Amino acid sequence: MSFWSDIWHVIWLFFWVFAFIAYLFALFSVISDLFRDQKLNGWWKALWIIFLVFLPFLTVLAYLIARGRGMAERQVKSVQQAHRETEGYIKSVAGYSAADEIAKAKALMDSGSISLQEFEQLKAHALAQQRA
Repeated sequence: MSFWSDIWHVIWLFFWVFAFIAYLFALFSVISDLFRDQKLNGWWKALWIIFLVFLPFLTVLAYLIARGRGMAERQVKSVQQAHRETEGYIKSVAGYSAADEIAKAKALMDSGSISLQEFEQLKAHALAQQRA
């Protein structure tokens, strides 16, 4: 009898730990969304924070019900902005493609700055860099 009682205690412990961790995720999502929302007045943000301190579970539930859709939209917008910034950064540090390098070499050859043999070397080097 004691063995089964201990198992149920462990199961209840796991349940409450899971519920607490899920609550913390929801709480931090609400707090981060409050500070991400540009349209919400500072006084409203302060009021939400005060309610989160004194009635945390009910406030999180009310926030998710009242502002859940906007919360999802702001999250999507934030992810898209981060994606655009990442792509821009990658493009800025990636350098030029082989086609760009060949076009530059062709322009140099057309202007007479380099010979046909030098153009072919630059072209081969650009194509080798692309494969690597």
